[in-house]
Amino acid sequence: MATEARLKAEFRLFCFSAKGPVKILRLVLTVTSMTIFIIAQAPEPYIVITGFEATIIFFFIILYILRLDRTMKWLFWPLLVFGFVTALCCIADGLLVYRKLLFHPSGPYQKSNVQEEKEVL
Repeated sequence: MATEARLKAEFRLFCFSAKGPVKILRLVLTVTSMTIFIIAQAPEPYIVITGFEATIIFFFIILYILRLDRTMKWLFWPLLVFGFVTALCCIADGLLVYRKLLFHPSGPYQKSNVQEEKEVL
């Protein structure tokens, strides 16, 4: 019973603090902007960057709710989190470049369009 009450108190500390609702509002705002980017068919980098930002904010909220920043003092957790996110960014970037090269093998810097070449012929 005492540990359950302590866990509820720790959970309330973040959710009802000044930082908790601000971080949750930031997550909601980021997810909303990502949704608007998807609906508006914005360029892919806008959507990917906003998605990564939403993921990072979500993981930080979970981290603060579970109080992992105070329990794992031996681990420099920002390095672990940002290293993981950086690896994901590199993988996503590689996949996007591969997909772009697969569909446009002539290269991204070609200024003439395929449709224009067919009309000229």
